Amino acid sequence: MKTSLSEILSATKGSIIVSCQALPGEPLYCEEMSLMPFMAKAAKEAGSKLIRTSSIRDVVEIKKQTGLPVIGLVKKVYEDYDGYITPTMKEIDDLVAVDSDIVALDCTNRKRGDGLTPTEFIKQIKEKYPAIVLMADISTVEEGVAAWKAGVDMVGTTLSGYTPYSPKVDGPDFELVEKLVKAVDIPVIAEGKVHYPDEAKKMLSLGVHAVVVGGAITRPLEIAQRFYKEIQ
Repeated sequence: MKTSLSEILSATKGSIIVSCQALPGEPLYCEEMSLMPFMAKAAKEAGSKLIRTSSIRDVVEIKKQTGLPVIGLVKKVYEDYDGYITPTMKEIDDLVAVDSDIVALDCTNRKRGDGLTPTEFIKQIKEKYPAIVLMADISTVEEGVAAWKAGVDMVGTTLSGYTPYSPKVDGPDFELVEKLVKAVDIPVIAEGKVHYPDEAKKMLSLGVHAVVVGGAITRPLEIAQRFYKEIQ
C-alpha cells in the first residue's frame, strides 16, 4: 500500500529522511538477506517518517518491516549512460510494481543512452504512470528548475559534486540549496554530504522541506573512515 504525497509531506516537513542503502561490494550488503530493514527500523525508532533506499528488494522489505513510506530508486550502470540512479523505464516499471511511494531518478544533464533529455524522460514516465510521485536528483539550480517545470513533485540536491560541472566541496552544498529554494515552487530536499546534525539544522534554516541523511547514519565504513581521517 502506498502513502499519499500530502501525507508524506505533512509528516516530513522540517525533519530528517534517513537513507538506508547498501550496494554489492559494501560491508553491509548481504546476498542472502537484506540488512537495510534493520537500519530502517532504527531510523523509524529515532523519528524518521520516510526512508530512501535503493534496489527493489530493499523497497519491498523496508515497507514490509517498518510500515514506513519509501523513496525508491535503483542504481544501475548502462553503457552510454553517465547517470545511474533509475536511468531507464525498466527501473521505473520495477519501482512502480512494488508500490514505491516516491520514485527518485537522475535529472542531471549528463549523457543518456536513449538520447532523451530529462524533461523528455519525465514526460514519458508521466504518460505511462500519471499518478506517479517523482523526486528529481539534480546537481545544479538549472537542472532543478527544469525538472520542476517538467512536472516532478520534489527536487533533491543529491548529485551536487557528482557531475563534472557542479562544485566539488567537502561538505553540503549550502549555496545550491539556498538558490534552489528560491527558484522552484515545489519541496526541496537537501541531500549530499550532510555529516553532522548542525549541518542538517542549517539546511532546514535555509527553507528546505526536509533533509536526507545517509552515510552519517547508515554507512559504518564511511563513519569509521571519517574518524580515522581526522586523527591521522
